[in-house]
Amino acid sequence: MGSPDFSVSTLRALADGGYDLVGVVSQPDRPAGRGNKLTPPPVKVAADELGLATIQPQRLRQPEAMEQLRAWNPDLIVVAAFGQILRPEVLDLPTHGCINVHASLLPRWRGAAPIQACILAGDEESGVTIMKMDPGIDTGPMLSQKSIRLAADETGGSLFERISRLGAELLLETLPPYLLGELSPQPQPPEGATYAPMLKKEDGLLDFNQPAIQLERRVRAMRPWPGAFFPYAGATLKVQLAHIAEGQAAPGKRIIHQGLPAIGTQSDILVLDEVQPAGKASMPGKAFLSGARNWVE
Repeated sequence: MGSPDFSVSTLRALADGGYDLVGVVSQPDRPAGRGNKLTPPPVKVAADELGLATIQPQRLRQPEAMEQLRAWNPDLIVVAAFGQILRPEVLDLPTHGCINVHASLLPRWRGAAPIQACILAGDEESGVTIMKMDPGIDTGPMLSQKSIRLAADETGGSLFERISRLGAELLLETLPPYLLGELSPQPQPPEGATYAPMLKKEDGLLDFNQPAIQLERRVRAMRPWPGAFFPYAGATLKVQLAHIAEGQAAPGKRIIHQGLPAIGTQSDILVLDEVQPAGKASMPGKAFLSGARNWVE
């Protein structure tokens, strides 16, 4: 069960690992692109390429979805970024339960957006947890974990790719001993639990009353989606890359720092290395300044 690109690595790893995949469950097709054309989720595309049967229910509780799950009669259900909470009737269906590939070192960053949350928080490491699912939100007992260090320039997109591959690798290492009964799930530690809610478009808005370090993290965490942005010239200006520089300017005041656009914050200044004006392609900050004659207020 899965939907976004994160899930594709897991699906392909299971297929390449020789497991008998009886079916795939993914989210319904959604409008995408400028034309809002109905587009299948990446896992559905991968499943079609692998010749696997797929269902795309709005909700798993729909009778036809449950009928298909029962017909497949799975020994194990593997979940990776599916986007729906599994009810007890689903959790109890497979002989070996439901296993989740979660993109954090549980119990830190339970929830829908752990990758962005760890960058926003300034965490020095992240990783993946293979857990046996229970009715809670990422509260089930753990089977295995593997950690990685975050790069100084880590973005939501780059960490997404790294953890996606790591999760698929760890799943293949974990499944054989688990299915043989040689690996028992262990309860999550009672301390250190945090929650990462689902991202919304407005989470990309930069608030210059915050310190520059928090804004720089937000720029990286929100790339590629929803993207960091702020109001400018009656539209929005996306910030693709930025760095922190020592200096003082009133929060939100637009200035020029060493030939680049910059903005004052609560602490230090945020220098905009790459931006994307509304309706245009991304460009270096210096190129943007050449046409932004009203940048300095």
